[in-house]
Amino acid sequence: MPTTSAPPSVLVVGAGPTGLTAAHLLGSRGVRVLLVERDATTSDAAKAISLDDESLRTLQSAGGLDEAVYPILVPGTGTKYFGIGGRTLFHARGTGDQRYGHPFKNPFAQPDLERVLCTQLRRLPCVDVRFDTRLTALAQHPDRVRVSLRTGGEDGPVEELDVPYVLGCDGGRSTVRDLLSVPMRGRSFPDVWLVADTLEDTHDQRYGMHHGDPDRPVVIVPGQDGRCRYEFRLKPGECEAGTSPPFALVRELLRPHREITPDQIERAVAYSFHALLADRLREGRCFLLGDAAHMMPPFAGQGLNSGIRDAANLCWKIAEVLAGRAGDTLLDTYDTERRPHARAVIDLSVRLGRIVMTTSRPRALLRDALVRTATHIPPARRYLSEMRYRPDTRLRAGAVLPTDGAGSGLVGTMLPQPRVLHGPHHRPARLDDILGQGWSLLGIGVSDTDWATVARAGLPDATAVDVFLDDRTPRDRAGRTGIADSDGRLDALLARLTGSFVLVRPDRFVAAVFAPDRAQYVGVTLRRFARPRPTTGTTTATSDLAPEIPYDSPGVPR
Repeated sequence: MPTTSAPPSVLVVGAGPTGLTAAHLLGSRGVRVLLVERDATTSDAAKAISLDDESLRTLQSAGGLDEAVYPILVPGTGTKYFGIGGRTLFHARGTGDQRYGHPFKNPFAQPDLERVLCTQLRRLPCVDVRFDTRLTALAQHPDRVRVSLRTGGEDGPVEELDVPYVLGCDGGRSTVRDLLSVPMRGRSFPDVWLVADTLEDTHDQRYGMHHGDPDRPVVIVPGQDGRCRYEFRLKPGECEAGTSPPFALVRELLRPHREITPDQIERAVAYSFHALLADRLREGRCFLLGDAAHMMPPFAGQGLNSGIRDAANLCWKIAEVLAGRAGDTLLDTYDTERRPHARAVIDLSVRLGRIVMTTSRPRALLRDALVRTATHIPPARRYLSEMRYRPDTRLRAGAVLPTDGAGSGLVGTMLPQPRVLHGPHHRPARLDDILGQGWSLLGIGVSDTDWATVARAGLPDATAVDVFLDDRTPRDRAGRTGIADSDGRLDALLARLTGSFVLVRPDRFVAAVFAPDRAQYVGVTLRRFARPRPTTGTTTATSDLAPEIPYDSPGVPR
């Protein structure tokens, strides 16, 4: 891995999917990163097995990293649920329109993902990766964190260095969380599950299968190249959590599904689940992400995806602060914005386990009857098939500006990613590839005068985009890119906002929707989160800088 001559601005602890994603998001924005991992290599344990469309969009934003990941994915079509007797209940496949520009739910093998993400870090000369290196101590100061890193075993050399920020992405047994004395609260479950990752399997479905037979609940997730994940709820006395199950038990459980030999088992383990959330996701200049911040049962498939959401929410904010484009207040919004959704996803995972994976036959019979009834009612059928029971990712507080009127439903949500036409030859492209990595401002059928009004409003420095509706040909103007509808979704999304501006954050969440005469109010309100574009002709460097006095500190003018 490349090494950096300058000291790092961010220490990322843990080279699992969350830490590797964070390193990419920061490094692709020019931030100097040191990523340390206590193990000697990336993990060979197939833990998480599903990447959502949101996660792929986040990887896309990190310099097109999605293209490197696609070869290890099965472009998925959601999850099919079965009731008693193997009867199909419903297929939860999302809206089916790739609203974020990627397939909805995609099986993969975690060792493959980690290897790809680690290899791709070589593209980023500002990221240094050190394996067999562990964090042993940290001490926070007003302007930095002093950390101690040990390389090798217990007798290995210790290095001390100062970094502006530390990201704890080091899993459920997080050293960062322990050193910060941040407790996790929630509960653990006594149920024991056997997980077997198998090879040379004949399952070729592009969806996961949840079999809710109360006698033996089973989850099956086919993967790529004959891989398949099986999860069985064990009965009392069959195997203890944290142990390696005997081959005879694995073979017996798999018998209804396939024959198996020992060399066709990639991994088999018995384990129990936790539903835990850290008391704080930020402690001074240190942050908790992924399993270090929250742990949940796997039934919603959101453990790894929640960690990637953490990285997507936090890393652009750190980059903005380091570059002098935002103050410390912006970093407080990480906890404000991520905690409610993390809690909601944990609660959903627990509920799905109780309902879908119940061992109570009366409860299972009632479940099946209610689901069969719901599938005959169009709104209820859409609720199930489009997985609308998943928690809403809408931000109701933080670096967003809720509003009334036509744009109220869009503010705080992730902007969809339709395909758009752009450029002199009107080539189709994904919307995010036009918006870039920073803030973006979409003008929906607005005039040059409206753009001039907005330019004086003190909004964050943003990519300016003219949206042409009603099948009109897009054209670029000085300092602005023109886009038009390519697949019908852009017009459907924005037609009712004609004459308005849509301000989009770097993580693609909509910060504000406003008319030109409200631009000044929006600029003033958001100023504590993002500094406006310089008006003196000077520019702010886009590479990371040493942290300066927080924008909202006493004596610093707003």
